[in-house]
Order: sequence, then C-alpha cells, then structure tokens
Amino acid sequence: MELLQYTFFQHALLGGLLASIACGIIGTYIVTRRLVFISGGITHASFGGIGIGLFAGISPILSAAVFSVLSAFGVEWLSKRSDMREDSAIAVFWTLGMAIGIIFTFLSPGFAPDLSAFLFGNILTITQVDLLILGVLSVLLIIFFTLFIHPIIYVAFDREFARSQGIPVAVFEYLLMMFIALTIVSCLRMVGIVLAISLLTIPQMTANLFTYNFKKIIWLSIGFGFLGCLGGLFISYFLNVPSGASIIFFSIIIYLISKLAARATRVARCRCQV
Repeated sequence: MELLQYTFFQHALLGGLLASIACGIIGTYIVTRRLVFISGGITHASFGGIGIGLFAGISPILSAAVFSVLSAFGVEWLSKRSDMREDSAIAVFWTLGMAIGIIFTFLSPGFAPDLSAFLFGNILTITQVDLLILGVLSVLLIIFFTLFIHPIIYVAFDREFARSQGIPVAVFEYLLMMFIALTIVSCLRMVGIVLAISLLTIPQMTANLFTYNFKKIIWLSIGFGFLGCLGGLFISYFLNVPSGASIIFFSIIIYLISKLAARATRVARCRCQV
C-alpha cells in the first residue's frame, strides 16, 4: 500500500486502467476479425514515425501516430487490391516503417537517442500527457462502440451481410483501422513496440475461453487486461525489470491459469452429465 503514495505509481495504475479499456475494446475487434498480423505490422511501422520525430525535433509519439494511421490506411487499401496479397501489403509497411525509423534515428542530430523506452516501454515513466492521450482515446472508443456496436459486430463477423444491410463497410473498416493505430501508439510508453500487440490480443484470448459473446469479451478483456497490468507493475517494481515485459508475462500466466480452469470446468460438466 505504500506504493500508492508515489505519484509515478498512481500514474502507472491509471495508465494501466485506461490502456486496458482502450485495448479491451479495439482488441476484441482485432481478434474477431483476425487482424492480429495486420496490427503487428502497424505496430512495427510506427517505428518509422518515431525516427522521423526524433530527426525533426518534434514529439515522437505525435509523428508515430500520424505515420501509424497512414500505414494502417495503406495496408487497408493495398489489401483490397486484386494484384496485392494482404500479407504482402503488411510486409511492405512493416519493413518500410522499421527501415525509415532506423535511418532517421541515426541521422538525428546530437547524441544517439535511447530507443529502449519505445521498443520495450516503461509504464512507470508515463506522464500526465500520456494519461490525457489514453483518456481521450478511451472515451472516443467507448462512444464509438456504444453508438455503432451492431454495425461493428456485423463488419467483424460477416462483411457481406453488413453490405446487404446498407452499412458503409469500407468507412467502418478505415475508422477501426485508425483506432487500432492510435491505440497502438498510445500504448508504446507502457509496453513498447516489441510487445504492444500482446496487449491487444492476450486479454481477448483469455476472455474468449469463457464466452463467445462480443460484448462480454470486451468487458472481460478490460478486466483481464487491467489485472495483467497490475501484476506486471508489481513484478517490475520489486524485481527491477522492464514493465512492458512484466505485464505481458503476467498476462500470459493469467491466460494459462484461465485455460486450465476452463478445461477443468468442462471436464466437471461432462462428468456431471454422465
């Protein structure tokens, strides 16, 4: 309880909660649409924006957000073309972003910047500005999914049916890709580029062990995500290890325990029926 007296730990707890809300909402769409590989490409493409920001002397998070959104739109556009496979389009932006990031990082004037915070994250160093970004994004996601939950579900599960209902599928896909990119960038301070995609998938995989309902997966994902952040925070603080890796490690532990519990529950039900 003494940790709660420290401002940096209070920021970390609030950041973990806000990130869990944002990732729980948009991550459910990612897992349902099977966009994990696309999200991984956007995550690594964001490194290009970080390199440009360091070179130009502007906020790396701002430049990463712009670069990630443009990359997300590029992947979405190329994947719809008949002469380009989806995995090839992802690979183009994945490698392009990493290459641009490395080039501009080394061209940046002055001392070589420390990239470990962007690659692996450190939730204990997030600022009030980071919290504001996460808070605004979480509110926007809550409003968007509350207003358009049914069209989003239709697009996630059956795009052809969504089109037959007069839903502008392309508009929703581009908007959701934008939210994916912004969520990834907003979580870079917490878990970094290397591990950001895990925060968007592992809590959803855990929630999916207990329910197949889209709305319930969102709620459970938020809970499992925050539990993973909370456990990872304590591991990071007491063992003095990177917080991003600790959060993902604890989230995987939660997933494994949940999987064993779900399997044990199914076995018990089968025995009762017999």
